[in-house]
Amino acid sequence: MFCSSLFHHSPPLITKWKPQLLFFKPNFKSQFSPLNFYPYQNFPHFFTKSISGYPIKSPAFSSSSLEDEFDVELGRLLSLLPEEMRRRISEHEELRELIEVVMDIGRKPLARFPSGDFVLSDCPITVQDIEHATSQVGDFAIDNRAGISRTLHRISAIRNRKGTIIGLTCRVGRAISGSADLLRDLVQDGASLLLIGPPGVGKTTIIRDIARMLANDYKKRVMIVDTSNEIGGDGDIPHAGIGCARRMQVPDSDMQHKVQAGLSSHFFSGYLQKNICVDVMVLIEAVENHMPQVIVIDEIGTKLEAMAACTIAQRGIQLVATAHGVTIENLIMNPSLEILIGGIQVSKLH
Repeated sequence: MFCSSLFHHSPPLITKWKPQLLFFKPNFKSQFSPLNFYPYQNFPHFFTKSISGYPIKSPAFSSSSLEDEFDVELGRLLSLLPEEMRRRISEHEELRELIEVVMDIGRKPLARFPSGDFVLSDCPITVQDIEHATSQVGDFAIDNRAGISRTLHRISAIRNRKGTIIGLTCRVGRAISGSADLLRDLVQDGASLLLIGPPGVGKTTIIRDIARMLANDYKKRVMIVDTSNEIGGDGDIPHAGIGCARRMQVPDSDMQHKVQAGLSSHFFSGYLQKNICVDVMVLIEAVENHMPQVIVIDEIGTKLEAMAACTIAQRGIQLVATAHGVTIENLIMNPSLEILIGGIQVSKLH
């Protein structure tokens, strides 16, 4: 995973990603030695070195109270499963490291752990099993994602051609306090940060902790634009993992025509104003209506989102965001996102 300072000419902080292990290799600012940094599913991991004078705290799982809170939240996810499957998964020795549960009609259900897949039942999943699970979660949005109120878990649906749900991916969400401590010096400096990495390496977990750190430790006005409710969790009351940071939810894209009328011409005009997507509009609304000092957004994926991010950073607002990719070269070669790191200019050599 990469962590890069946005919109600056100084060399970025680069973190090379490997399938099972991340190595922090700072090129500037951060004055710490390379440390092994594990993806979120392998926590707890205890850091003993300090960064710029700040002691490194242990992750949340070192606290018994937070362990109990996670157990309660995990129990709410497991309640989506039939009784036999709950019993079988509860006996697994890696229960607290569960990554996700996969249920597809006509196939055996699987629980995925860092060590591999575990079959939860010898009986294939039925329509009734899917209906039991979906009846206990919120409404599925246009992106086929739903959640469980006041938790960080994500339920993603697979539908057939008629729109009927025939499969579910129930992904475990975790708030890990202290997971962003290695970036504390960059966060404190007020630099805009972009975390780049493939799915599942912990980008959202880290920016959630950055939001908490900025709001609680540095008393900043932090606004999270929660595209799919993964940072602050599902429901109207945000998860405690974001601390005192505030959160704005993004409406479904099918509501786009209802909110376009409120778009300010200060940011975009003409063609872009007519075709702007809902999450960009919420991003703009957050800046214009709520006076944030910091904006946090997950998964910048379109050119309009990238343009809005650049505009926000130019206004002096600290921006913390994530994007999918494996290397910085992936971002440079992505025509939608290259603007985040300055873009590419053609030069003729004579």
